[in-house]
Amino acid sequence: MMDLHCHVDLYPDFSEVLNDIQSCNFYVLSVTTVPSAFEGTEGLTKHLKNCKTALGLHPQLAHQRKNELVLFDQLIERTRYIGEIGLDGSKGFKEHFADQLMVFNHILKSCESYSDKILTIHSLNAVDDVLTCLKAYPRAGTPILHWFLGSKSQVDTAVDMGCYFSIGPAMLDSARGRKVVSWMPLNRILLETDGPFAKLNGKALLPSDTNLAVQYLSTINGIDCTDIKNSIKSNLRKIVSNQD
Repeated sequence: MMDLHCHVDLYPDFSEVLNDIQSCNFYVLSVTTVPSAFEGTEGLTKHLKNCKTALGLHPQLAHQRKNELVLFDQLIERTRYIGEIGLDGSKGFKEHFADQLMVFNHILKSCESYSDKILTIHSLNAVDDVLTCLKAYPRAGTPILHWFLGSKSQVDTAVDMGCYFSIGPAMLDSARGRKVVSWMPLNRILLETDGPFAKLNGKALLPSDTNLAVQYLSTINGIDCTDIKNSIKSNLRKIVSNQD
């Protein structure tokens, strides 16, 4: 299966997550939070065929690292995967929203120069603003809304815009997360952990733990786990196609 949002470079024990990726043989998207972390993160997983490294600039760091946009533009040709990017309207970060918007819009505009980018996007307390930016740059790539906690109307709008959603065990551990997932069409769902930040029972999630999300989707949809897996794999194939 897959983990399309994993901070491989930020686990306290690299060997634990790398061994997990190797043993489960999942398709893993290793996201970064700043462009200067890209090359080191790529080096960590270069021996893992199914692990791809994304180039990102996290919204919570945008005001501190906006100077790294120059490096971002230098590296963008090296990967079709972009993330973690987006906006965060939470307390402590909303005061830097102008910087976040500048960084996010710059990245989306840069991505429009290509035809194959896949974006993993943070939208906490900033869903409408994220969707507005994506509408302004419709050719930026395929958006995957990570740990999306919008309203039903926002889910519907995102679906109409061609967005996908990556969900994981930690998201499903909350009533709000489960409610939002119930609004998502199965043909737009992908899997993630957001490890090591996301935890379940106090333990950082590993890529293989996305199977817990499969089990949940099987239960609520009344569909066999094998069919759920096939559906989600089909979603991944649609966005990745044959270019990797």
